[in-house]
Amino acid sequence: MLSDSHAVSAVDRALVVLATLAQQGHPLTATELVRKTGLSQSTLYRQLHALKRWGFVLEVEGRYAPGPLSLQLALGFDMASHLAQQARQDMQVLAQQSQESVGLIVAVNGQAICIEMVESRQALRCSFEKGRSVPLEKGASAKCLLAHLPEAARDAALGATRPGLPQSELLAELDAIRKAGFAVSHGEVDAGVWGVSAPLFAMGQQAVGALTLMAPSVRIQDKHSPLIQMTVVTAARISRSLSTLIH
Repeated sequence: MLSDSHAVSAVDRALVVLATLAQQGHPLTATELVRKTGLSQSTLYRQLHALKRWGFVLEVEGRYAPGPLSLQLALGFDMASHLAQQARQDMQVLAQQSQESVGLIVAVNGQAICIEMVESRQALRCSFEKGRSVPLEKGASAKCLLAHLPEAARDAALGATRPGLPQSELLAELDAIRKAGFAVSHGEVDAGVWGVSAPLFAMGQQAVGALTLMAPSVRIQDKHSPLIQMTVVTAARISRSLSTLIH
């Protein structure tokens, strides 16, 4: 029988494989998985064998992707996600009012992850796909989330994404974001994309996520201020709804 420490290590290795597959957005070969996870080939194949048997991973022509049970988990998350449920209607109103795309982003393990997305109906539009993740480093969403993380979590995230780099300039920027109540970026994640992100609070001053409006820069050159105002007002409305339900 495995000791607790060995059992936890085995679980961690399986979760590393699943997280890596989820973050890529496309199937990976075993060689690519070895490189991205840091696991040995033999260890990787043991994890893949178990994950395939349970339906969490699917193999097609030597490439691996999240399997049908992962889809069931995603469906369960959609139905159970309190934050997404409470934000969805206001996100739809903001998208209609602004004619731009609106995303709901959360911070998980040093990543900014999109858990809900309302697309613009315009032919030229920006989208941070639901399920996509980027490091908590660049862009309005990431900086807004970073600015409102507890200090220890923020420092850990910065250490992971910017090891050995001076942090004073970024910390000053994050402080300014907290004071302003929103973050703005232009082309930091995707070229030609402007974004504004405002924090969502369930209670107190710790953010539970960020509401982000994104648009092609060429279309909104004279609309920055009203789009910022719309986003901040919508985020405040969602926060009031969350706090009311909790209390």
